Amino acid sequence: MTDAPRIVVTITATANRPDAETIIPRIKLYGDAIRRHGGEPIMLDATSPAAARAAAFATMEGLLLSGGVDVDPARYGQPNRGSADVQRDRDELEAEAWSAAADRDVPVLGICRGFQVMNVLMGGSLLQDVDGHRVGVGTGPPAHHPLRVAPGTRLARILFPRNVGGGVVQVNSFHHQAVRAGDLAPGLVASAWAASPAGDLVEGIESPGAARLLLGVQCHPERTDSTPAAFERMWSVFVDACRGPASGRARRAATALSTTTGRPG
Repeated sequence: MTDAPRIVVTITATANRPDAETIIPRIKLYGDAIRRHGGEPIMLDATSPAAARAAAFATMEGLLLSGGVDVDPARYGQPNRGSADVQRDRDELEAEAWSAAADRDVPVLGICRGFQVMNVLMGGSLLQDVDGHRVGVGTGPPAHHPLRVAPGTRLARILFPRNVGGGVVQVNSFHHQAVRAGDLAPGLVASAWAASPAGDLVEGIESPGAARLLLGVQCHPERTDSTPAAFERMWSVFVDACRGPASGRARRAATALSTTTGRPG
């Protein structure tokens, strides 16, 4: 078996937050999912020093953009129409991480906020508040709804390996912002849809064809207590993809970094 791929995970900064005790266990779930499938999570938040960011980006073999608060609507050229608890320093961290991932040609997985960040950074926009969708946001129990997975997509092959014609699964819901068909970024394929008061919402995105793996879902598959078991294959596919061609470059960079700093890569 190959060494564990280094996967940068962008997370919510918890220092000095009164709700840190509730946020930290939820953040841990992302690292747990990566470790279950043989990856090495490298957690970064907006307070991570520049040197730590640079070292992580120089050696990463994958990027996970995790859940959290709303993206600053200025990022997609809109005034605030319902966005709450915007954290511009996290937006900046994830823009840096996204750019580094593109430079290194490594896979990217986006979860909830991360799904939305991917769409925004590729030139799309967001619906800032879906009527009735604040249920389940925060610490309460999740709402659930059907997710229609488009046939022939990567997500269909992951969730329904014996039936790539797609299907329907029940997923959890912890979001109040969304991507509609008209908000979808150029270069992304809609892989899953869900009904809402605002009409059909895109709740799965991916890169087309044989392009570098970019995969995003609006639900929270790291929360296994409220997620169909089929989503465990998504974590496996992502971590396995991070063992791909970029891995050799990452390990050479890690060796070079340890040589120049005297620290292990």
